[in-house]
Amino acid sequence: MKVRTRSSAILGTICLVGTLALGPASADEPAAPKQAAVALTEVATAQNPIAGAAGPDDTVWIAERAGTVRVLTDQGLGQPVLDISAETTTDGERGLLGIAFDNDLAHFYISYTNLEGTSTIDEFAVQDGALQPDTRRTVLTQTQPYENHNGGDIKFGPDGYLYIALGDGGAGGDPHGNGQKLDTLLGKILRIDPAGADPYAIPSDNPFVDDPNAKDEIWSYGLRNPWRFSFDSGTGDLLIGDVGQSDWEEIDWSPASSEGGENYGWASMEGTHPFRGGTEPANHVPPVFEYDRNGLGCSVTGGYVYRGDAIPDLQGQYVYSDYCDGTLRTLKIENGTVTGQGDLAVNGGEVISFVQGGDGELYVLGLGGSISRIDAA
Repeated sequence: MKVRTRSSAILGTICLVGTLALGPASADEPAAPKQAAVALTEVATAQNPIAGAAGPDDTVWIAERAGTVRVLTDQGLGQPVLDISAETTTDGERGLLGIAFDNDLAHFYISYTNLEGTSTIDEFAVQDGALQPDTRRTVLTQTQPYENHNGGDIKFGPDGYLYIALGDGGAGGDPHGNGQKLDTLLGKILRIDPAGADPYAIPSDNPFVDDPNAKDEIWSYGLRNPWRFSFDSGTGDLLIGDVGQSDWEEIDWSPASSEGGENYGWASMEGTHPFRGGTEPANHVPPVFEYDRNGLGCSVTGGYVYRGDAIPDLQGQYVYSDYCDGTLRTLKIENGTVTGQGDLAVNGGEVISFVQGGDGELYVLGLGGSISRIDAA
């Protein structure tokens, strides 16, 4: 695990007119990256689209929060290929929250809260691009004490393991201290091997496998409600958008070379700031970027580093947004430091998620229904 000092964190602010102003920890402000001229092309509409994944044959699969999964092709959004709407509820922040394919596109995973509110990861085999319903099995469950802060994003890393984001359990201020506890899966990024055993195996190099007081599944901790994380398909670096309590939204970064174990600080810290008199943990890994809520932002939506071909000027930039603000913004991150930031001057509405297609192009999901592709203007 590599730990940066607080002085390497870059601080940001969304001002009232919606432009992003940076308050760096050093005297030199990062230069803005080359401005990419982009447009949002609406390619489909859905009922509360909330997550997506690149699927077989250059398709993009879209999850709708109420429990359906539909496939986006050049002809538009098809009929549901999966419907678990009778098995979940949209009370609070619940529902179908994440989907993912393994790296061979041989298995499909869904992340949802069941009717009792328990976070659940299920697996389906995939054959000839189609789900095999009879193969469905439950991989992992985690009870939730409240109906918010479920997290629920899932991704396969470059190492072939399944990473799972779980929030701190909900309410406000992490009343059970789950973010800093290592004996719970809440407030964590998990790393498991669903193919290694039934229901899953623990990778032998997970950071806490030799700690009898910690859960073996934990990859990193100190998270409040990690709302969308991704791996840079060019470098393998991990980026996490973690929603703040009331003052600071943060983006966390770890290099592909990380051995895990990062402590992102919650609930002792909110971003780089002590939370309610908390003391900064000695092993705190501060965010690579943060912004306050003095302007239009209220809930960060993590995105992806752009690695497509359609917009050369956007190459290598991390694209993210905020659910309340909706503006698409960018960060240029080099060796764990923000060296530039930008505003793409387009708005995706209530941006709830980004999806990266198999070709590296990015889609923006607005919870109100829009599914848009980021194109060159």
